[in-house]
Amino acid sequence: MIVTIIADVLGEENNGTTTACMNLVRYLTKCGDIVKIVCCDKDKAGKENYFIVPTYNFGRFLNNYVKKNSVSIAKPDEQIIENAIIGSDIIHVMIPFKLGRVALKFARKYHIPVSAGFHCQAENITSHLFLMNVALANHITYKNFYNEFYKYVDAIHYPTNFIKEVFENDVKVKTNAYVISNGVNDRYHKINCKKPDEFKDKFVILFIGRLSKEKSHLVLLNAVNLSKYKDNIQLIFAGDGPRKQYIIKKAQELNINPIIKFFSHDELVEVINYSDLYCHPAEIEIEAISCLEAISCGLVPLIANSPKSATKAFALTSDNLFDYNNPLDLAKKIDYWIEHPVEKEKLKQDYLGYTKQFNQEECMKKMRAMLEETIKKYRENEKNNIL
Repeated sequence: MIVTIIADVLGEENNGTTTACMNLVRYLTKCGDIVKIVCCDKDKAGKENYFIVPTYNFGRFLNNYVKKNSVSIAKPDEQIIENAIIGSDIIHVMIPFKLGRVALKFARKYHIPVSAGFHCQAENITSHLFLMNVALANHITYKNFYNEFYKYVDAIHYPTNFIKEVFENDVKVKTNAYVISNGVNDRYHKINCKKPDEFKDKFVILFIGRLSKEKSHLVLLNAVNLSKYKDNIQLIFAGDGPRKQYIIKKAQELNINPIIKFFSHDELVEVINYSDLYCHPAEIEIEAISCLEAISCGLVPLIANSPKSATKAFALTSDNLFDYNNPLDLAKKIDYWIEHPVEKEKLKQDYLGYTKQFNQEECMKKMRAMLEETIKKYRENEKNNIL
């Protein structure tokens, strides 16, 4: 196959969408497919099969805000997009922004099928407008996603059934859906790993992910402050993002000294394996591969039961869940796991078996099958004059 991937926001592999994109690129390439990528990453200029478009200039203030969020937003260049698309068997769009919408127009011009990922919740947009919990704002966002983009694509990839149901229930339409996890890389597995000497008397609680508002880091900080074992807890925030300095400030106010660092893949595997508990307080989440990576190493999780998060589905017991945005309930659950090491050790084995279904190789195989099936259906419909 010749597959063109449209990535409005690519950048470094420090977020779920970019990682999902690059995992698909690597797998398709390994299968012998030709993969072309349209993005705005200037550091990719000159690399084979990369088509680089400019970035939006929003003015000094908004440019700084976008930069603070560690992203660049692609500005469509129709000639570049058209050149990338010509000769493709299928177009796969990562998120329903402007670049993908222009690519859709050219795909239709050249009779090329289009699949699209669903990697952006409405709240990922409205949170930047301080409207995250305003139902009308989220509804308008989803309606725009559907009416201006998803309505016209030939297949939609949802990482979880949760986000499929959220979107379909909101827009009141049954979509041409494929539910496929983004998958967990084999590098995330149980290893024998000694806890560093500086943490040997500490109960290490780990969070992995972007340091952004919707991840609800303050809930975890406040919960540790309320724990009766506060002085024995070491927090590790494995990630980076726009809220880093804010988190540091709040932690200092609570007299908590978390480790905040972006770890390499190999370093992260080691950190997961010497940690005692994984905590995922995020209120908004489509899948949370970071949580799956942790439990794939046997780390027992504590997950917010937010109605806007798919991650709660990874809880095997009620003791793996806490009331979202409720630091007191989270503190009680943290204390429970500190006080019940035998139960925690038993549950580790259950989690090691549970995560086998998220093997990345198998998930990418399903993604490729989705692309092949979408091409086949499109050609059949075209032949029968259904399009």
